[in-house]
Amino acid sequence: MYYRSFNNYLKQKYGGRIQKISIDAGFTCPNRDGTKASGGCTFCNNVAFSPYAMTKQTVEDQIEKAMNFYKKRFKNIKGFLAYFQAYTNTYAPVEKLKELYDKAMEYEDIIGMSIGTRPDVVPEEVLDLIATYTVEKPEIWIEYGLQTANPKTLRNINRAHGVAEFVDAVLRTKKRPNIKICAHLIVGLPGDEYEDYIESAKLIASLPIDGIKIHPLHIVRHTVMEKQYKKGEIRLLSMKEYAKIVVDMFDYLPEDIIVHRLTGEAPEEELIAPNWCLPQRKQEVLKAIEEEFKIRQANKKLVIV
Repeated sequence: MYYRSFNNYLKQKYGGRIQKISIDAGFTCPNRDGTKASGGCTFCNNVAFSPYAMTKQTVEDQIEKAMNFYKKRFKNIKGFLAYFQAYTNTYAPVEKLKELYDKAMEYEDIIGMSIGTRPDVVPEEVLDLIATYTVEKPEIWIEYGLQTANPKTLRNINRAHGVAEFVDAVLRTKKRPNIKICAHLIVGLPGDEYEDYIESAKLIASLPIDGIKIHPLHIVRHTVMEKQYKKGEIRLLSMKEYAKIVVDMFDYLPEDIIVHRLTGEAPEEELIAPNWCLPQRKQEVLKAIEEEFKIRQANKKLVIV
């Protein structure tokens, strides 16, 4: 293995499989409801990224249904990680957040949680609340969506936050050292060039960040980017281009960073393009990245000789 995967990290730490359970707790985002902007990120149709998004089920129902399913599917399950995934999962009053997080943390089989959010929606009182769960649960993660370190691109995709908010959120979070941080990056956003991918990796490396998710831009239905793509305004990367860029980024990332994802996919009914971002092609993408790592390793050995 050329990088430290999240699955292997969990297996080594807990002696077996830890399964993530995706939860939709009914949140929205400040760039969707008009607080900071309207319409959300131009790439975002959250249903395409999370099959559980916009569910009517309670947090408890989602957890219990998922645990029952995975316990039947996998015999070596050692525990579960509650993943608050859909939209911005710190975007509510702290009392409401405590109620939702408590519901997930009360299950003995759940060893912790991962909270997907934006870097501009984590006030001190929310970070203090999240830190309280680290006393009894060993795996508490916050996943911050940066997407790119290019401020112009962030504006163009309607993120409604900048790089400064990301850096600030990371540094404030790490004042609570038991909270782990995962950063999200998208490769292929319109307006980004090769140098921007490297600068994004360098920014991650310069900060106290524990994990990373990288995935390619893919166009899904009912988004602003769908319209832009159909007008010819967006050029998508090929799988080979993407694999090379990802491996280049690893030249600048810390060797011990925990890799949560290296690709992304959307179901066929939601995906517009590229077709290599279908779920059934996930392993093909990962293999392309692995092959690129092998080529680089072989070239390094050749240079040394």
